[in-house]
Amino acid sequence: MGFFSDFKASLMKGDVLSLATAVVIGGAFGKIVGSAVDDVIMPIVGLITGGVDFTTKFITLDGNSYADLAAAKAAGAAVITYGNLVQAIINFVIISFFIFVVLRAAEKAKKKEEVAAPAAPAGPTQEELLTQIRDLLKK
Repeated sequence: MGFFSDFKASLMKGDVLSLATAVVIGGAFGKIVGSAVDDVIMPIVGLITGGVDFTTKFITLDGNSYADLAAAKAAGAAVITYGNLVQAIINFVIISFFIFVVLRAAEKAKKKEEVAAPAAPAGPTQEELLTQIRDLLKK
């Protein structure tokens, strides 16, 4: 087989197609979760924390004081933007919780689906089959 036919065969395997589908759906789901965090949850967190925007929190390493982060960066000062780390941690916790809730709901729905499915009718036992075979052989 040639290179391209091998490549085509590997792409057409079910695992690769499933992975590609999962990546596309994951990207779309990521946008939904990001929007939920940015547009719904973070305003509530901002209200709880008194409107603090963590992304503007910083420490300058040169010892000077600046009005805001933009001024410090414009002056070329070395800054530690610890607020970005705090914001990233808050986002991570919120997103993790959001995904946990969605996965938990999916698992509950899956369990309900399994319980609702009727059990397959039981077939004849081994003894019944052997009895039927014996009776057929007698005929």
